Amino acid sequence: MTDLLKAEHVIEAKWVIPIVPRGRVLENSALVINDGKVAAILPIAEARQTYLAQKTTVLADHVLIPGLINLHAHAAMSLMRGFADDLALMNWLEQRIWPAEREALSERFVRDGTLLASAEMLRGGVTCFNDMYFFPQAAAEAVDEAGIRANLGLVLLEFPSAYAGDADDYLHKGLAARDALHGHDRITTCLAPHAPYTISDRTFGKVLTYADQLGLSLHLHLHETRDEIIQSESQYGLRPIQRLAGLGLLGPNLLAAHCVHLTQGEIELLATQGCHVAHCPTSNLKLGSGIAPITLLNDAGVNVGLGTDGAASNNRLDIFAEMRLTALLSKSSGDASTLPAAQALEMATINGASALGLDDKIGSIEVGKLADLVAVDFSSPELSPCFDPLSHLVYVAGREHVSHTWVSGTLRYQRDVYDSVDPIELKEIASSWQSRLKPFHH
Repeated sequence: MTDLLKAEHVIEAKWVIPIVPRGRVLENSALVINDGKVAAILPIAEARQTYLAQKTTVLADHVLIPGLINLHAHAAMSLMRGFADDLALMNWLEQRIWPAEREALSERFVRDGTLLASAEMLRGGVTCFNDMYFFPQAAAEAVDEAGIRANLGLVLLEFPSAYAGDADDYLHKGLAARDALHGHDRITTCLAPHAPYTISDRTFGKVLTYADQLGLSLHLHLHETRDEIIQSESQYGLRPIQRLAGLGLLGPNLLAAHCVHLTQGEIELLATQGCHVAHCPTSNLKLGSGIAPITLLNDAGVNVGLGTDGAASNNRLDIFAEMRLTALLSKSSGDASTLPAAQALEMATINGASALGLDDKIGSIEVGKLADLVAVDFSSPELSPCFDPLSHLVYVAGREHVSHTWVSGTLRYQRDVYDSVDPIELKEIASSWQSRLKPFHH
């Protein structure tokens, strides 16, 4: 008898959806995990004959997918969930969010809020998020504790905050955080100039110089509201995308969040420059910003991923909800075949990975990639019967059906139990900050 190969962990699932190639569904398949990576994908019977596993996880009624990627978030703002509802973006920012941040923003606020958000995301099958907020090293502390993966945006603004005094100070502190986090196995960084309406040409020039020198990508808000465009035309005589193009900021290292209000020419410009878009449909609707032209962006060849935005404007960090809403909004055009389930799932996985420059490591289940994996339990009556598990993931299942979440092969969440997050601490965090923020709620 041939000696069996050794495996640290074998996961057997009723279905495996690897994402690549599109639409493939593997039945009764097993994943072999070694050193935090996918070592093999093969039928269960063959895996049992080939490998001697130190540990086997049997998922008899489950679908196994790559970890979901939240491509645009402000994680620490989970502490302001429901804090300022039913307001348009600029009123929401100027009247409620920025004043509250002036009072509450601190390293502790960011660490606590990011931990609360990380726990919510792991529970909902998100294994990686792209963040934009203050005190990135405090956010990194929470990411470390939760065991999630993150790309932390080094935020820039022109006006002072508890974090930094002016644009140069933001840049200096951000680059210091980048140096401190460089080489981390689960944390990457990017430069995050907040938006064209909060950043000067001079600062954009510096951002571009550092991005080029250090090989950093850029993450910003773009064309989120009509007011933003009107303001830019008044101040600069240009729409924001035209201004960025003139400054040399458009390119394959740019991730633009929202992109709700675009002309056909602007869509083609984003496509030819290789820019990426983070689509945040729930936040766009809730803030009254509008509906982004996702079908046109996809048709033009723009890489579009899915984000939640912050919990202060969504109010959930729920990529299952974003997948379903994205697919349904696209069909409001009158064409029911637009944006099928397989494409929505790509937007939540491999497209997000591509936008972060991590598609060689995450975003699909392939041999050699990191074992960032999510199991979704299809045994509940509300998921029965199941004719097509891929369709079910987008149109039927929700984050409440997530049973297991692995990051680099480590089980970080399983049925209400976290690997390294204390639920009691989460309750204390929420209660403490609710008390501190309550005076600013009205």
